[in-house]
Amino acid sequence: MTYSTLTIRDRVARLNLNRTEVHNAFDDNLIAELNLHLNQLHKLAENGDVRVTVLSSEGKSFSAGADLNWMKRMVDYDLEDNIADSRKLAALMHGLDTLPCPTICRAQGAAFGGAVGLAACCDIVIASDKAKFCLSEVKIGLVPAVISPYVQRAIGNRQMRRYALTAEIIDAVTALKLGLVHQSVPHDDLDEAVDSMLEVLRAGSPQAQKIGKQMFSKVEREPDSSETREYTCQVIAKLRVSQEGQEGLASFFEKRRPVWTSPEEHNNAAEPRS
Repeated sequence: MTYSTLTIRDRVARLNLNRTEVHNAFDDNLIAELNLHLNQLHKLAENGDVRVTVLSSEGKSFSAGADLNWMKRMVDYDLEDNIADSRKLAALMHGLDTLPCPTICRAQGAAFGGAVGLAACCDIVIASDKAKFCLSEVKIGLVPAVISPYVQRAIGNRQMRRYALTAEIIDAVTALKLGLVHQSVPHDDLDEAVDSMLEVLRAGSPQAQKIGKQMFSKVEREPDSSETREYTCQVIAKLRVSQEGQEGLASFFEKRRPVWTSPEEHNNAAEPRS
């Protein structure tokens, strides 16, 4: 069975969950599918064939977290089985978090458990005012372990402690205040808001966005050190003399759109300085 789809048009990839009968809940098959899609997207984004990825789902819910039937099967797993299973989910979160292109999460409804992790791994989360989020694991004797690095990065340690220990429902307004969501819009305006953000992202330099994502992760790990300062100097210097950096500066001073906004023109960008 196919539980998700990947479509690519005009260098925009749309990765869509489609298990509406179980509110797009995760199981081992869906995780395996998503990992295959993400492996493909990493290659396409690295080559410039994908500029932006949108993560979305069908139906009323974004994702209900872990599938109940999958959880029933896991009751009989031993420790090694559980570790192997968890590593696949960890690969999914890491793969989404490190995609070398901007990512948008379109959250139209409930996002529970691991689905909060999916949202936290995306660069931009746009949510319907009907969306709800919940770190629900504690209610069944678990913790949001695999997703915790990404959720805690998004909302901070203090808020993580509260919502992971209480399993309170987080509405769209609260999610916005916490930093889990970047933009909350009326439900009927959700697709328009996603399309508007796509246009904003596609106006930026693909190279700068890719390198920027790598840089932000490194700087986060060690924000103030001589190594980080030298690394950031190297990044900006190399970008300034790169093909896209030269084209970006030229287009700014010439008051025109940069060539990366049109794939056909991209090959005609200025050559880098030696």
